[in-house]
Amino acid sequence: MRNLSLRNPHPALRFALLLFGVMCGSTAVILIKASNEHPFLVASYRLLLASVILFPFFLRDLKEEPFYGWRQVSWTLLPALALAIHFMSWVVGARMTPVANASLIANLTPVAMPFFVWLFFRERVNRIEVLGTLLTLLGLILLTGFTFRVNPAHFKGNLICFGSMLAFAMYLALGRRNGGRIRLWLYMVPLYFFAGLISLITATFWINPIKPYTLSNILYILALAAIPTVGGHTILNYSLKFFRGQVVSVTNLSQPIFATFLGYLVFKEKPAALFYLAAGIMMAGILMVLHGSRLHQAAR
Repeated sequence: MRNLSLRNPHPALRFALLLFGVMCGSTAVILIKASNEHPFLVASYRLLLASVILFPFFLRDLKEEPFYGWRQVSWTLLPALALAIHFMSWVVGARMTPVANASLIANLTPVAMPFFVWLFFRERVNRIEVLGTLLTLLGLILLTGFTFRVNPAHFKGNLICFGSMLAFAMYLALGRRNGGRIRLWLYMVPLYFFAGLISLITATFWINPIKPYTLSNILYILALAAIPTVGGHTILNYSLKFFRGQVVSVTNLSQPIFATFLGYLVFKEKPAALFYLAAGIMMAGILMVLHGSRLHQAAR
């Protein structure tokens, strides 16, 4: 029964939970699209609210952890900065370039991830993981790449989206490094709080946060905090305790698949026939990366 516990779940349950986290993360684009609040305020409030929602779990783990102090808190500062930069720059860049460009660039994380996990964790990807990553990226290109537009007018937006992607890869790699040396809630709650604080301070240079808010925007921000942040990002970081960084980053590429299904359910946006082929290729690539990771762990 030990393998079925929350602290050490069965491998199949771990992967199912990772997919659920990715599905939760895919709701962000739907909720952001529905909201018309300033993007920096959306980023800050969703993060600060997530830290409030999870604070009781932080207190619970704090009672069980005798060696928690400023040194452990400091481990969250750099990933918090990376997450704040990712959240803010993604929305800014996406508004300066076509959706297809922003989507494709933002999902190049598995290309950058091997560099960051080697830098922070000395973790190398193996040949099967590389092939699975390339297969998943092929599916992603089929899904979004044919509508990618090369235009000098979009260069700045493309560059900002690229920077946002690097920040996300860095954030995940740091999560991989920190996940094994600190309890989940003692890591995630300060991370969300500091990332939200950074976003809020940055937002004040563009907009005064002390203003009236519509009920619809409040509900969208609450949903963003609860579903893609608490449900999505928390599960991604939890999964990094059990999976290699490349597995998590490549599996996260399936977000457009879930987002497309949600777009159909919410906005009645019917996917093209090519979507189903691309989704199948991406899932095959994800399973290949998972298999490569298992072979690597078995060989250790």
